[in-house]
Amino acid sequence: MIDKLQAIQERFYYLEEKLSDPETVSDMKQYTKINKEYKDLQAIVEVSKVYSSLLGNIENAQEMLKDSDPEMKEMASMELEELLPQREKMEEEIKVLLIPKDPEDSKDVVVEIRSGAGGDEASIFAGDLYRMYTKFIESRSWKMEVIDANEGSAGGYNKLVLEVYGQDVYGVLKFESGAHRVQRVPKTESQGRVHTSAATVVVMPKFEEEDIDIRKDELRTDTFRASGAGGQHVNKTESGVRFTHLPTGIVAESTDSRSQHKNREIALQRLYVKIQDAQRQKNYNEQKAQRKSLVGSGDRSDKIRTYNYPQNRVTDHRINLTLYSLDKIIGGDISEIIEALQVAENAEKMKVGDGQD
Repeated sequence: MIDKLQAIQERFYYLEEKLSDPETVSDMKQYTKINKEYKDLQAIVEVSKVYSSLLGNIENAQEMLKDSDPEMKEMASMELEELLPQREKMEEEIKVLLIPKDPEDSKDVVVEIRSGAGGDEASIFAGDLYRMYTKFIESRSWKMEVIDANEGSAGGYNKLVLEVYGQDVYGVLKFESGAHRVQRVPKTESQGRVHTSAATVVVMPKFEEEDIDIRKDELRTDTFRASGAGGQHVNKTESGVRFTHLPTGIVAESTDSRSQHKNREIALQRLYVKIQDAQRQKNYNEQKAQRKSLVGSGDRSDKIRTYNYPQNRVTDHRINLTLYSLDKIIGGDISEIIEALQVAENAEKMKVGDGQD
């Protein structure tokens, strides 16, 4: 662990020098990349300094134990009683900090929310999820842009597509992919019976063009007229974009935006995610995954969470977490759920690191 921390500190100070290099400062792309890595290492370096100081204090106290003076020995013993549990706690913290982050975690995201089974009530629930995420995004000081919104006939939304920008957005929101189920009495229900409806969420990391290593000669691009709401614009403009990846036959398209340029970008993102998922599935089948991923595939059939209004209860089925604070959660306070999922995922990663099944 000491060697790892030493290597990280050396890398951190090297990046610090690079950030003040005029050549780096003049290249905004390179500067942003280096600055991001520098900030990612900052937390580990700060903890590492405290840990080094703690180890030094323990060493001094252990030296004092060898002293012939009984008072000095007693003082050293009392000090060690306090310091040794601190070392144990810090070592656990450092182990978590040293877990390699998924490279996608730092990326911005495209979020799709769609109403599922349940008719009008499902659309209303999709709208509730959208407001929940909006409040959460505001609390993190992230930025959000709605790309497409298809409203339901009785309120809420049949489909929403939004982009979210900020610090480590995918690393936080990736756990939201899957089917969200709601149990409550719909406003349209005169008998007061509880109904179950669903909405689905898919969170995709947003890749930069240079991240996407798909050869252009392996792609077939088709443009077409998008159908649906949009008036005359839709009839005149071929804004829909479809990509076919010839080696795999994987297809992805987008009609979410009125802009063909934006649809190209979204469709390419979707294609890349699909290709990645196919590759991951292949690796999974070949190796039999060492750990169960809490993130899942983003499949709309993966039931991840239930929101029960009569009992003010939210249950996340992946980690069997139940909270009786639905009012706060649907109001945007989802941090406790996400933190619990992150802890569970880190625990799985640590098991793999320790060679456990």
